[in-house]
Amino acid sequence: MLDGHALLARSRVVRSAARNAWAVSWLGPGVEQPRPHPSEVVHDAPHAQLRRFASSTPTTGRPVLLVPPLAVPATCWDLRPGQSLAAHLAEGDGQRDRAARPTYVVDYGDITFADRQLGFEDFACRIVPDAVRRVSALHGGAPVHLVGWSLGGTISLLAGAAQPELPIASITALGTPIDYGLNASARPLRWLDERLGSRVMTAPTALLGGVPAPLVQLVYRGLAPTRELKKPWFLLTNLADTETLARSEAIDQFMAAMPGYPGRLYHQMHTRLIVRRELATGTVHLGRGVVVELDRIVAPVTLVGSTTDAVASAAAVEAGTRSFPSAATMRYVEVSGFSHLGLVAGSAARHHTWPAVVAQLEAADD
Repeated sequence: MLDGHALLARSRVVRSAARNAWAVSWLGPGVEQPRPHPSEVVHDAPHAQLRRFASSTPTTGRPVLLVPPLAVPATCWDLRPGQSLAAHLAEGDGQRDRAARPTYVVDYGDITFADRQLGFEDFACRIVPDAVRRVSALHGGAPVHLVGWSLGGTISLLAGAAQPELPIASITALGTPIDYGLNASARPLRWLDERLGSRVMTAPTALLGGVPAPLVQLVYRGLAPTRELKKPWFLLTNLADTETLARSEAIDQFMAAMPGYPGRLYHQMHTRLIVRRELATGTVHLGRGVVVELDRIVAPVTLVGSTTDAVASAAAVEAGTRSFPSAATMRYVEVSGFSHLGLVAGSAARHHTWPAVVAQLEAADD
């Protein structure tokens, strides 16, 4: 027979499950409303909004610029409380290993058909370098740490190589594949390209002006089929666990907000990065007279890969340790159990991948 305390506890569980069942239904309001970390816009331009995250304590150290990938909202850095690298850096905890530091993000906004001519050179040679200079100017000319995820890491590395004179303190790339020949997710595209040719492979995206947002969202979900297939059972078995449901909901909202790829950039990614493996060979031809030599990167570089990342294999990321011979320092950090998004916004990232980022920032501050 249950005592009073046990009955009360069970009653709370039942009420919580009932509230959550309504919240996750199609008509429900959701388990948790978005609570982004406070930030202010310091510069606004098309596909180049620059924001600074608020800090409740004095900041120290060189500023950080968070660089998102394309086809992903900038909320990857600020998914929800407890899963926000932006807040982790901007707030710190008053200790040496997590001192609050000035933290910024460049936000590309929505990508539409009108943006079909945007290419890597626009982001790596104009948008991100301009953001670096603006952040540096706000801090008396101090060098700026670049932290990029996925293609955001690619853009950061290309920016550092294209303009080595930029005031860059360090570059950290999380889940950024360098050798696409070692990336399992790219093998089907490489196999088809060998038989059909790049012109045929990129013709649909040229016609559409890029990869539409719904297709990007579908492909991203398809990379985690088990999660999608088990989702109904997952929700049912976790109805009383509000925190777990909130984490899952945040991922769903993140994927639903994914914008598309510009046509030109997707063509470059397919032909230059995936098929010709130009990041691995050291010279990237972006067209319009832009050729980027990766041996021009002189800033310290840290690469972070996960052995369980379905988008960027650990081997494809680790290959970068041989692509930047002039980097002041080169470091590769490997973790396991993290998905692609989990590297930057997983619930356990604060214990594994975020410390690698902080270590790079601290080392390059000196």
